[in-house]
Amino acid sequence: MALTNKEYKDLSIKEFTKAASTYESENAGIYDLCKKDYPDILEELEKEEFTDLLDAGCGPAPMITLLSEKYPDKHYTGLDLTPAMIEQAKKKNIPNATFVVGDCENFPFEEDSFDAIICSMSFHHYPNPQGFFDSVKRCLRPGGRLILRDMTTDNKVIE
Repeated sequence: MALTNKEYKDLSIKEFTKAASTYESENAGIYDLCKKDYPDILEELEKEEFTDLLDAGCGPAPMITLLSEKYPDKHYTGLDLTPAMIEQAKKKNIPNATFVVGDCENFPFEEDSFDAIICSMSFHHYPNPQGFFDSVKRCLRPGGRLILRDMTTDNKVIE
């Protein structure tokens, strides 16, 4: 029996609530894979002029942490479905960042709010991917850029 979107999201919240406190630690386990995307995303953002950036599925905000150090004059918004992840992000007290609990399939932001949107290693958790793309289209300013990174598989076991 297939899960409803709500059931799937509830399971995601449960899993990521457990992971929130160790997500960025040396004991991150499978979540350590996410760190491999950070340099590539930073490299892509160097090609862009941006003032307002959204990190969709930000977790405890490792990307916003890196970005705010590199570009301290920009404004960052982190969005994540899991309240515990947002709590971890807020503990960092990043002065030019705002963190919001919300659904990446239905951004709680106004039209044309961002000139860059990044999404790293969370897209595969969205049961309705079109909802994400509809939100990106609505909230990304004309000429803005989406940088989407996620895993793919050839169905081999990851060791």
